[in-house]
Amino acid sequence: MDHLRRRILYHYTDFQALDGILRCAQLRVNNVLRMNDSAEMKHFMNRLCAAAVDRLEGEGNGEQARRLQALFREELKKEYSAFAACFSFHRDDAAQWERYGNRGRGVCIALHRDYLERMARGALSLQLVFYRDDMADHPMVEEFCALARRGGPISPEDPAVKRAVREAWACSVSYKHPSFSSEYEMRLVVSPFEKAEFDVRPCYHVTRERIKKYYPLDLKAMCREAGVGLEDLVAEIIIGPDSTQSAAIFQDYLRDNALGGLVDRVSLSDCPLRGLSG
Repeated sequence: MDHLRRRILYHYTDFQALDGILRCAQLRVNNVLRMNDSAEMKHFMNRLCAAAVDRLEGEGNGEQARRLQALFREELKKEYSAFAACFSFHRDDAAQWERYGNRGRGVCIALHRDYLERMARGALSLQLVFYRDDMADHPMVEEFCALARRGGPISPEDPAVKRAVREAWACSVSYKHPSFSSEYEMRLVVSPFEKAEFDVRPCYHVTRERIKKYYPLDLKAMCREAGVGLEDLVAEIIIGPDSTQSAAIFQDYLRDNALGGLVDRVSLSDCPLRGLSG
């Protein structure tokens, strides 16, 4: 498959966030539910439930289908938070610039996927995002059907049910509505139920309108454990198509922050997208 051949991942952002990544060696993982598709985790759960219910009803297990539906209905009232840093396989892409690159005024940092995979340990995982509506062939459909076929109540306190629900929420981070398929995304994820094993203190960004929670990942420590340097991780830095940033000043910034090895990896976007800031 095409994604198996693509070894560079592109993170579109603004210059403030880039400064955090490069000078502070910190990569933030943000709440998935506060990203552009706020219902994406629930999208997976809804479609998974629908597929399992259809299968049970097709087998004549209508009562168990209704009980399973009730279980999911209660689960969907909850808000489980997964945290992620998002990357695209698309280089210098107009839609990515507009959605994530400060409307073309920002910057894109390209990272080596192989190194990110080595850095994704413990509670962290690098996950490909799937864009699907039909979950009929997802292995978790049969898992929930098997639990339902046992007969009797489907209790959220049952250890087997609790484990399956936990696994489903964890899977949900990797599925989005097909209308987002053009993003062609991978994510560095802290899954909803694994933060107890995640030894990073949360931080909070306060704006005029709300308080946002995020986890700051120590890139220097992660690179050290993976046996690579921060400069090795970065393949390229692209200044956005509508940015007023001087490439020469940006290169001075890199030199003065002991990142001189990245100077020759700076380029200007070739994307013919202008005037987004207007």
